[in-house]
Amino acid sequence: MFKNGDIRDVVVKQLKRYSDQRGWLIELFRKDELETVYYPAMSYISMTDPGIARGPHEHEDQADLFGFIGPSTFEVYLWDNRKDSPTYMNKLIVKAGETDPVAILIPPGVVHAYKNIGNVVGMVVNFPNRLFMGKNRQDKVDEIRHENDPNTIYKMDKTR
Repeated sequence: MFKNGDIRDVVVKQLKRYSDQRGWLIELFRKDELETVYYPAMSYISMTDPGIARGPHEHEDQADLFGFIGPSTFEVYLWDNRKDSPTYMNKLIVKAGETDPVAILIPPGVVHAYKNIGNVVGMVVNFPNRLFMGKNRQDKVDEIRHENDPNTIYKMDKTR
């Protein structure tokens, strides 16, 4: 059903770790490398246990800017669900985390999920361009949750 390939408007950026005797630092985003429509409105950090997946889900209006920097390693699944996109029905899987830190910009309409395939609890940061539930948390959540649908077409690899 889906074919493997790049997805228009998804940006996977390799991140550079700057290390010295004090530890390390990674720049997750810079305004000079991001279109204004994607400027973050908030941020959050989540921790995901080994073997656990989050998603798949998508947003109608919100874009996500995820940072996978470790600890642990994740498989990130992306499916282009935008009927007007030239990459509609493409699927992209990115391995990311401690040994390969990346930032992934996911535009609205791209279904996404990730799974911690490592052996330790993994941290993920996100800088969405919309506030969760809008100003003062008074709007409906901009999320279409596919993970609760037993007949979903958005399937993650079960072999890991």
